[in-house]
Amino acid sequence: MNLRKNALKFSATTIGAVAFGTIAVATNASADEIYTVKSGDTLSEISYQYAKDTSMVNDLAKKNNIADINLIYVGQKLMITTDGEIRQATQQEVQTTPAAPSSNQTTTSSSSASSSYTSQTSGSDASAKAWIANRESGGSYTARNGQYIGKYQLSSSYLNGDYSAANQEKVADSYVSSRYGSWSAAQSHWLANGWY
Repeated sequence: MNLRKNALKFSATTIGAVAFGTIAVATNASADEIYTVKSGDTLSEISYQYAKDTSMVNDLAKKNNIADINLIYVGQKLMITTDGEIRQATQQEVQTTPAAPSSNQTTTSSSSASSSYTSQTSGSDASAKAWIANRESGGSYTARNGQYIGKYQLSSSYLNGDYSAANQEKVADSYVSSRYGSWSAAQSHWLANGWY
């Protein structure tokens, strides 16, 4: 009986050590990155993509003396730290820190008629769009829920078999424009009904 208890303790300790080692490796794998702002980006989208938390946008704006949280500039360099902080990067950080993948990064599809699309959504509509993407898919272009696919959980029939990021953005903007008129109105509908 004592041998069995010792074997169980050893197994539990080994499993715990392996799990801890996995966590330690995963934690060490992420590193600080520099993000370059592109057309159509918003602080809330960037904050969600890298920190998975849009509630910190106002705090981020205060720390960086940003009066208008919807005003960032194309080409602006932001430092994204391992603890989720996003701030203006220093010149030294830009030179020594690796670049982050882009938040509007698009993938091409052989069935796609257009391999790139830039959303013209800005201001409060861009914030509403990021909010909806967060609620629908956690901001993932590869999320699936039955027939609903991608960042905005659109029906596969709307996407016509083209699941590229560019097509998802294009179709989502078109869908929201024709159905609600704006992303802000779509967000209001989502809040009232739990879907858009």
